[in-house]
Amino acid sequence: MIRVVIADDQPLVRLGLRVLIETEDDLELVGEAEDGRGAVDTVRATRPDVVLLDIRMPVLDGLAALRMIATDPALATTRVVMVTTFEVDEYVFEALRAGAAGFVLKDAEPADLLRAIRVVAAGESLLSPTVTRLVIETFARRPSVDAPDLRSLTVREREVMGLVGRGLSNDEIATELVISPATARTHVSRVMVKLAARDRTQLAVLANQAGLA
Repeated sequence: MIRVVIADDQPLVRLGLRVLIETEDDLELVGEAEDGRGAVDTVRATRPDVVLLDIRMPVLDGLAALRMIATDPALATTRVVMVTTFEVDEYVFEALRAGAAGFVLKDAEPADLLRAIRVVAAGESLLSPTVTRLVIETFARRPSVDAPDLRSLTVREREVMGLVGRGLSNDEIATELVISPATARTHVSRVMVKLAARDRTQLAVLANQAGLA
């Protein structure tokens, strides 16, 4: 079972998400919150696999809540999907840097939302082409800012990191480099460990910071 928490200040949005999640056999809703502070408290109490977190909320906004969740060692396995009204939100890039595993639009199709939960729970990132372009374009304007130290990486690991930065999945990386998906997954995991990246999304950000993508 994938354990889910939803946090949104709009009761109708929470109701819709609750009904959607409760109809799926592999998903379990373990908590709800109507503001950022409540979201953090609920996540700490329930330790879900995935949090659907609205960006704009009262008391504590979604970005502040995200930072608290992402930096809590006890929540290292919890993945956060930010819920936003617009795909290219002004907060998207900041949320990626803070550790968001993906984004989903409030008007997304139910099937897309369910896919987002499952993809993120499986350890993958969920970046649409528009968001990926936003990340790349942002770093293209300032490629030398906060560039990560890549000296611990092998040549192959740098190649893999660059492909993650372009938004490729493990299977796509395997095809690109003519290696097995298992080997691609191993390379990605090793790079994440070496660079202390929380998940693939942060690794993609680091790849763009380093100019590898």
